[in-house]
Amino acid sequence: MKLSANLSLLYADEILETAMREAKKHGFEAVEVLFPYAVTPDALAILLAYHRLQLVLVNTPLGPNGEKGLAAIPGCEDDFLRALERALDVCRATGCRLVHVMAGQPAADQREAALDTLLQNLAHAVPLARDAGVVLTLEALNRDDIPGYFYWQPRQVLNILQELGSPQLGLQFDFYHTQKEGLDVLAEINACADWIRHVQFAHPVGRHEPDLTDPGVRAALLRLRDIGFQGHVGAEYRPARTAAEGYGWLPQYHKLLDGPEASS
Repeated sequence: MKLSANLSLLYADEILETAMREAKKHGFEAVEVLFPYAVTPDALAILLAYHRLQLVLVNTPLGPNGEKGLAAIPGCEDDFLRALERALDVCRATGCRLVHVMAGQPAADQREAALDTLLQNLAHAVPLARDAGVVLTLEALNRDDIPGYFYWQPRQVLNILQELGSPQLGLQFDFYHTQKEGLDVLAEINACADWIRHVQFAHPVGRHEPDLTDPGVRAALLRLRDIGFQGHVGAEYRPARTAAEGYGWLPQYHKLLDGPEASS
């Protein structure tokens, strides 16, 4: 399965051009950038073309006050649509085909209103995404790292996706967030298989390099292969030391998915 390098975490202290150069040097053909809004979409497209990289995922921008998304925040509908348009502008310029729509952290006593807001915002967003040739993803974020985020388990997201039933919507499945919630990754993949459009992984302790010797991780990756997952698996982690020193998992990944176990 195809890999993508999350430049925002792997090279957090580097400028974008350096991050792209390093990712390419270590064999990545695709990259993710969480918030690529410090440069213009056209400038970003030029950088990607120069380094011969494909941008496969961006997030919607943070809110005006740094909020972790606006899609489920009542009263912020106009701000959400403006944020979405910025992300779609990046996609139009670069050919990126996935936008992670960040839901935000609504007040605990507003969950019902927040769900209504999210469903309405996504209903408005779907035709915009369709016109841009983009799929919008939703991702469950664990409660330790982001307390109060609107959804923290993949099956909560699954319920929303099934209610709306649009091919322009999908699940962004993250091993790290799933494991941080104490869930079984393989079971969650099996439950959500039809809706998974993008995958990310990291070690659940420290969000460092993924452990490709973990039987659960190996089984989950093989299951993704077996269900015909066609998207990218994003290396979205914080290197324990440097990115270059931590790429020992790469040959393990390719051996797992291209070696004897891949045909067993």
